[in-house]
Amino acid sequence: MFKAGDNEGKAGWAGILRYSWFVVGFACLCVAAIVFFRWRENRGIDREIEQKKAAKRAEEDRRTVEAMGGSRFEILSFYSSPPQIRRGDSAQLCYGVSNAKAVRLDPVVEPMWPSLGRCVNVSPRKDTTYTLTAEDAAGDTKTATVAIRVR
Repeated sequence: MFKAGDNEGKAGWAGILRYSWFVVGFACLCVAAIVFFRWRENRGIDREIEQKKAAKRAEEDRRTVEAMGGSRFEILSFYSSPPQIRRGDSAQLCYGVSNAKAVRLDPVVEPMWPSLGRCVNVSPRKDTTYTLTAEDAAGDTKTATVAIRVR
């Protein structure tokens, strides 16, 4: 029933199957290495992108702080809206100061405090010039004025 060539055929396939596992294993290692190195490269690219985003945020934050006066003692803004009113109407006096310890308004309208942006309502009966005085921790002062015309 068995022929001499049949055993040799089975032995040939067994050898091929035995060595094919090495080829399959080597191919799996190559695929795993490619996936790993690509993952590592993408991770490096992601880090670079995050670093660039962080640097951009830091620069934007620095610009914002600088726009708000940074470490300087300064009156950033002082204006009225609108600059002219009818008798009996009201306007807003708006101010912004940086690094001030105290602020006051003359003529006195209401209690004032240092702020980067604050508005108070005023209702002058005649043309009035308001003076904002800001004082820092060292006792230095700065002033700004704004006039409201009443028709």
